[in-house]
Amino acid sequence: MVKLLFVCLGNICRSPAGEGIMKKIIEKEGLTDQVQCDSCGTSAYHIGEPADGRMQMYAEKRGYQLDSLSRPFNAIKDFERFDFIFTMDPQNFEVVTKQAPSKKHLEKVFSMTSFCRTMQADFVPDPYYRGDEGFEKVMDILEDACGGVLEMLKKNRKLS
Repeated sequence: MVKLLFVCLGNICRSPAGEGIMKKIIEKEGLTDQVQCDSCGTSAYHIGEPADGRMQMYAEKRGYQLDSLSRPFNAIKDFERFDFIFTMDPQNFEVVTKQAPSKKHLEKVFSMTSFCRTMQADFVPDPYYRGDEGFEKVMDILEDACGGVLEMLKKNRKLS
């Protein structure tokens, strides 16, 4: 079982969207018995809350279900539990990598946009204060990057 973790600031927009998109891709590929997804935030602002209603709306328009509840990143548990940790922006990358207990753990952390295949993006922007266009852009970037994650997993023979 390959375990993927998606990380943003509050775990109510970008990371639950990444998790939801990846789950749908995995389901479509018939790989639900081989890949597990989760999401979290580097802050504890929204513990126990569902994804932002606007993010849920934009996800549902594209056929994705965002059903996780916000939780904070837990370095001790998450570095041990997950094989890949995908951060949405440089700040989240820095927060997560600073908590890595070893080089082995540090090698699990990646910028989500490094898996984009067609989109040109240095990071996944936080759509919280950006209106409709912000949410659409996040969905576009994450769909592209999640497809790239699947390609990487297949190429590295993490999936059969």
